Amino acid sequence: MSAESFEVIGGKALRGELTPQGAKNEALQVICAPLLTSEPVIIHNIPDILDVRMQLDLLEGLGVKLKKLAPGSIEFDASGIDIKYFESEEYQFKARKLRGSVMLMGALLCRFGKVFLPKPGGDKIGRRRLDTHFLGFEKLGAKLVFDDKNDHFYLDGSNLKGGYILMDEISVTGTANILFAAVFANGTTTIFNAACEPYIQQLCKMLNRMGAKISGVGSNLLVIEGVTTLHGTEHTCLPDMIEIGSFIGLAAVTRSDILIKNCQVNELGNILPTFERFGINFQIEGDDIHVPAQDHYEISHFIDGSVLTVYDSPWPGFTPDLMSILLVLATQAKGSVLIHQKMFESRLFFVDKLIDMGAQIILCDPHRATVIGIDRLYPLKGIEMTSPDIRAGVSLFSCTVCRR
Repeated sequence: MSAESFEVIGGKALRGELTPQGAKNEALQVICAPLLTSEPVIIHNIPDILDVRMQLDLLEGLGVKLKKLAPGSIEFDASGIDIKYFESEEYQFKARKLRGSVMLMGALLCRFGKVFLPKPGGDKIGRRRLDTHFLGFEKLGAKLVFDDKNDHFYLDGSNLKGGYILMDEISVTGTANILFAAVFANGTTTIFNAACEPYIQQLCKMLNRMGAKISGVGSNLLVIEGVTTLHGTEHTCLPDMIEIGSFIGLAAVTRSDILIKNCQVNELGNILPTFERFGINFQIEGDDIHVPAQDHYEISHFIDGSVLTVYDSPWPGFTPDLMSILLVLATQAKGSVLIHQKMFESRLFFVDKLIDMGAQIILCDPHRATVIGIDRLYPLKGIEMTSPDIRAGVSLFSCTVCRR
């Protein structure tokens, strides 16, 4: 069995406590912020995962000095950047494998006035276009050249000016990139239809502590007054809400008793209310979430008695990263639910594995699946499977763990 494969023997209840890692989606953004200053920046609660390691490797290649202060805590010194590293084959090869590399564009465009980037990689969960990023940069005065033959992007931002940007989609990474680029732009930049996820709020607060002038934090209308310099700061990443939600689902589906510590409950939006609609019991103890062992849980329905529909949408809507967890959770519940994955067209392409295991699911189309909960009447069976992306992998793992 290879290192990328797991054999799971199901039917065992879990018990204990855990502390979630820092949020990957926040970390990939905030570790680019030190590129905007020549002063040291300290960031805590950085998750030790492959995507983040690869992003840190890119930063080191650019000349950022990294000093590990403690597990999850790093001091960044970007006083000496080798901008020519952009054009090296080594950088192009590494950046192409990591979707998070796109976050380097805004910061480097802001500080150095140019960016050379290959089309990034990432999970195969559907087309995730970069138009929103580039349209925002162009509104600020950047000039874009795309080499279609080699999948390379070149941006000239030597004379960025503030402007009005109506984003064509509510993109978290797009919002972050435009924020980076606008910090030093001459004049005032207004971003309407901006993402307002907690991770974007965290980035805005961090940039403001560094000397940026960003208002409207927490809303979808951000106003940035351009400044000339930023200084160092200290920042702590939020715990990963996807990890928290995944363990809530894992505890429920396996009848386990789990305590999830330091969840920053106030930053979880409607994640917890959605689990409550699936009949999941949990207690909030300060910033900890206790999920007790539960033999049965029942999916609620709408007031008129119709089948519950759950769909993903930009914040403060339900995050698309937990839709697959809800789908697996529903297979063992009492009741039915329509799972509507609106934001990505390929994220339900793991449902066939669950059907092979014995789950009662009707895949209506690439975006919708109806789940008929079996209320644990019979065990799911073991099969050999492959995961199309990391979120589906967590969900399929949860399903194999609950198998008896």
